[in-house]
Amino acid sequence: MCGIAGIYKTTGEADPSLLKTMSSRLAHRGPDGEGTYLQGSVGLAHRRLSIIDLSDLAAQPMANEDETLWLVFNGEIYNYRELREDLLRAGHAFRSQTDSEVILHAYEEWGSECVKRFNGMWAFAIYDLKEDHLFCSRDRFGIKPFYYTIVDGTFLFASEIKALLAHPEVGKRPNDTRLMDYLAWGVLDHTPETMFEGVFQLPPAHSMVVRQGVPKEPTPYWDLRISDALTGADDRSAADRLRALLLDAVRLRLRSDVPVGTCLSGGIDSSTITALINDLIRQEAPSSVGGRQKTFSACYPDGRFDESRYIDEVVRATGVDAHRTSPDPEALKQDLERLVHLQDEPFGSLSIYAQYRVMALAGAHVKVVLDGQGADEQLGGYIGYIVPYLRSLKAHPLALLCEGVCGSYRHRGFFFDAKKQIAARSERRSLLRGAIPSIDRYSGTLPEVLTREIRSTNLPSLLHYEDRNSMAFGVESRVPFLDYRIAEYLASLPLDQKIRHGVTKHVLRQAIRGLVPENIRCRMDKMGFVTPEEVWMREELRPLMEDILASDRFRARPYWDADLVRRSYLAYVEGQVTYSPEIWRIVCTEIWLRTFFDRREDRV
Repeated sequence: MCGIAGIYKTTGEADPSLLKTMSSRLAHRGPDGEGTYLQGSVGLAHRRLSIIDLSDLAAQPMANEDETLWLVFNGEIYNYRELREDLLRAGHAFRSQTDSEVILHAYEEWGSECVKRFNGMWAFAIYDLKEDHLFCSRDRFGIKPFYYTIVDGTFLFASEIKALLAHPEVGKRPNDTRLMDYLAWGVLDHTPETMFEGVFQLPPAHSMVVRQGVPKEPTPYWDLRISDALTGADDRSAADRLRALLLDAVRLRLRSDVPVGTCLSGGIDSSTITALINDLIRQEAPSSVGGRQKTFSACYPDGRFDESRYIDEVVRATGVDAHRTSPDPEALKQDLERLVHLQDEPFGSLSIYAQYRVMALAGAHVKVVLDGQGADEQLGGYIGYIVPYLRSLKAHPLALLCEGVCGSYRHRGFFFDAKKQIAARSERRSLLRGAIPSIDRYSGTLPEVLTREIRSTNLPSLLHYEDRNSMAFGVESRVPFLDYRIAEYLASLPLDQKIRHGVTKHVLRQAIRGLVPENIRCRMDKMGFVTPEEVWMREELRPLMEDILASDRFRARPYWDADLVRRSYLAYVEGQVTYSPEIWRIVCTEIWLRTFFDRREDRV
């Protein structure tokens, strides 16, 4: 896990001072070392977080034997040992034990098709001297970031946007269209464009060739097609297969030469990973975890947001070495500007602050954590997915009636609150100025919605947050539920393995029977790492909010009606209207504009 950056000029030589500045802005991603490669029009930079093969032989930029290929790589190829054996049999020789060298030899052996053999997360660029081009690739789900831009005849790429901004002509203006998507609907990373004008990202599951500083159109190498079959799988067989795949995915993600821990929220997904790791410790005693795995959790004194009782159950059942943090609004005030700067783009809610504090805690103990990200979008884990599931049943009236009754009975509180939230959010979109884009996360059938959530409207933003939060503290976050084998298997299952009788994640709940405590396996609420955002926004954060909303800069922005925003916020504080995340999104955008644009202008 690392930070990467690069320059490729159409004519002339790469600027070493620009490359150095780009690298320095990624120092938090790789505190264990740095390296550069400069050859004519090409410059590559790498910031190293040592995870596999801690020796100098694993340093990057890394070359093949005759130095005709140069690699900068961020991520992990979990099946590197198996691929290494295949490549050894094919006649390749290795100098290190790292997965980075496996990428180089895989590219030599299989060319651009090599990425189809990788099981992992990655963003990398290989400069091929013989072909005089860059080959760039990003993993199937976009777990690892890859940003790029073209300016003054120069192709620039980096792990984070802030590194690209080292060039004075990059990202000088907000991308108003993408910013309005976020303000109105809370989505980001849903297109190749970013919220910075002229800055793009390589889409997940795509590769791209850059020749003489000019990128070709990115090409896909993998796709996920979710079955629209309603029934048809044997429950026991489906559960057994999923459990076996999960166990192997976790086993692969424990490969490390440094300590590994687990993020434990108390929900089904993170509890499953924690329990599986404990099974693997008993079976294989991996040195990366030791005799007791370390877990990291966020807890609160307010019981409405606290999952300590579930965390305690997992701790008692597994005997893990549990570590906890309690995010609070006073600390948030101190961390807020850094959090916005680290994320590069504004974020949809304060829930990511809980994850930020968990990663800070983990960083004091381990260099790698496993997390449960990606399960909800594949397994229909959010209660809101029940409505698209009902649409999938419209040709089967009896099944539709049964599922409608069960869903309404089990989740009547959720649907009652959701109706109020929809009304509040719709009203607050009127606070915005300009054309409101049309983005509906939940329109269509369940396969259509899950496909959209995985590709654009939900998972990409969650992975964005997780990458920045973990890398801020030199921690690599690994997500077993996004093993492509699990994704393809879950996509092939009929819909009643995802939602049945109003119960989400049906097949996972069956797969973990006897593995996690029943009270957690049968949980019907959904929290994860959350913060008491609604309470904080009314109480402890009120002075900050009012200061921002009354400022001249806020009032001068073209994106909202400042007077209406302030009145809406005060109406909420006084208990006249319900809370909705649009309030936070507007304030977060103001902080982001000040951080990345106003201060840049002030320095000119």
